[in-house]
Amino acid sequence: MHPCAPLRGDASSSRRSPSPRTVRLAAVGSAAALLVGLGAAGATAAPAPPSITLVSMTDVHGHVLDWDYFAGAPYAQGRGLGLARVSTAVDRVRAERGADSTLVVDNGDAIQGTPLTYYYSRQEPVTATGAVHPMAQAYDAIGLDAQVVGNHEFNYGLDTLAKYRLDLDAPLLGANVLDDRTGAPYLRPWVLREVTPTGGGDPVTVGILGLTTPGSAVWDKQNVEGKLTFADVVETARTEVPRMKAAGADIVVVLSHSGRSGPSSYDEAVTPAENVTDRVAAEVPGVDVVVAGHSHRDLPQAWVDSTATPGKRVLVTQPYRWGASVTVSQLELRRDGDGWALGDADVQEIRSADVPEDPEIVDLVSEEHEATVAYVNQVVATSTQELPATESRWRDTPLIDFIQRVQTDTVRAAVAGTPDAELPVLSIAAPFSRTAVFPQGEVTVKDVAGLYEFDNTLQAVRMTGAQVREYLETSAEYYASVPPGNPADPESLATGQTPDYNLDQLSGVEYELDLAQPAGSRVARLELDGVPVADDAQFVVAVNNYRRSGGGGFPHVAQAPVVYDQQAEIRQLLIDAAQESGTIDPADFAVENWWLTAGGERLFD
Repeated sequence: MHPCAPLRGDASSSRRSPSPRTVRLAAVGSAAALLVGLGAAGATAAPAPPSITLVSMTDVHGHVLDWDYFAGAPYAQGRGLGLARVSTAVDRVRAERGADSTLVVDNGDAIQGTPLTYYYSRQEPVTATGAVHPMAQAYDAIGLDAQVVGNHEFNYGLDTLAKYRLDLDAPLLGANVLDDRTGAPYLRPWVLREVTPTGGGDPVTVGILGLTTPGSAVWDKQNVEGKLTFADVVETARTEVPRMKAAGADIVVVLSHSGRSGPSSYDEAVTPAENVTDRVAAEVPGVDVVVAGHSHRDLPQAWVDSTATPGKRVLVTQPYRWGASVTVSQLELRRDGDGWALGDADVQEIRSADVPEDPEIVDLVSEEHEATVAYVNQVVATSTQELPATESRWRDTPLIDFIQRVQTDTVRAAVAGTPDAELPVLSIAAPFSRTAVFPQGEVTVKDVAGLYEFDNTLQAVRMTGAQVREYLETSAEYYASVPPGNPADPESLATGQTPDYNLDQLSGVEYELDLAQPAGSRVARLELDGVPVADDAQFVVAVNNYRRSGGGGFPHVAQAPVVYDQQAEIRQLLIDAAQESGTIDPADFAVENWWLTAGGERLFD
């Protein structure tokens, strides 16, 4: 399904009526505070310049309610999050600033990230039932003016994305997402909104452009290859901003689901750069405000000097992920001929933990929430002992071995009867969570989901011994150097430059990583059944689709011949394996096959 949108945005609005509630907002980087409601009455001051307000959120990742489905409880005090709290914050801003003077936008990665969104994409998919997507229900109740697609919007396939787009009242933008059949934008590139400045006056026309990181071409290759192309973010902005200005945009806001700067997690020679928000702000003429995201950082306010328009500064705002905050940008206006231009700007941040949940949102998704809770609490097996993930970053643990065994068994069965059947099967897995645990006794769906947090599918490729060795060397870059004889503190081993999900561990061979050696020369031993692995040895390697598509920048795996791909979700394979056996006993699958060393001496034995 290819729901193409027209190139031209409209000026209609989906904003709902505000609540009469008000709030005092603490200013970011300033001791000032906004005086709301009648609190400022009687103050003697120069008239404030006309302004409009932009409320932004990003990377909500399926968090509607302030509820941790893995813990079965609200998030810890002070960590409140979710759209129900965001809704309260938005209502209060509208009440204080004026609904007609306020725009509300979302910067993408909305429909993936919690068991709630998984359940309604896989277990009881809205594409089959026709039900309104729970995320669309919440966003529609809040009243968005625009949303851009994030890379995770493509995780569940284009049919799910199309259903969500139809359910969402707001325009879903994506100027650099192109339909391979037509070459035209697959989604609406931008939209125009007419907003009333505070104090009255002629409406200001705000153009909102949506751009998303091109990494979806890598990370969701199986869902988008041959269907969508992701163009360069900066070049697309250079094309679309003049069109917005010609259509009447006074102020240009860019929703950039892209990190502010930094290297890509894939080969930029093949796919355009991942993290370029600051480049959009600096290099594209006509841009006034950019909402950043994707990196899950809390960066409420920054100013980027424009190289395209010397002397101009562009506001960049990035709220915190999961609906943990919204940024409230007050955009002061000045006259520019017959229209408006951006004068100054000020950003406040509202922490969701500081406001209550909106009962309307809580009630709206109550049935979906209860269905999800019932699903994650299903018992799938009994564990003979507690199996924690705590030490999985520096020690071979049974919990990761459980993943390895399921992946290995699945691929081995799939290649039976093929030319690859006689090759050894290796498996790659990473410690996604530091807090995952299978408790002794009953193991539930949420325990398994807490171990495997991502919606990855299983694939397998053919690799050589030399390629496997180089792959392990890349994974070993996670670790800092450890001098020989130094017992090392396990918690200090990480350099901090590589996330835990890029610490790939391998089963099916035995190996040691010598951390006394420089990165690139750490695989001290690599053996199969006690025999050194030859460079030309052949292996079938089980791996997730993210890694196989090039995510993380590991060598060879993206170019290796694929020998298995049945689109089976790894998390569901783990659940099915647990249910089939009924018992999780490490004696059945735990095999210690890798060790960290320093100068030949094993660490943490």
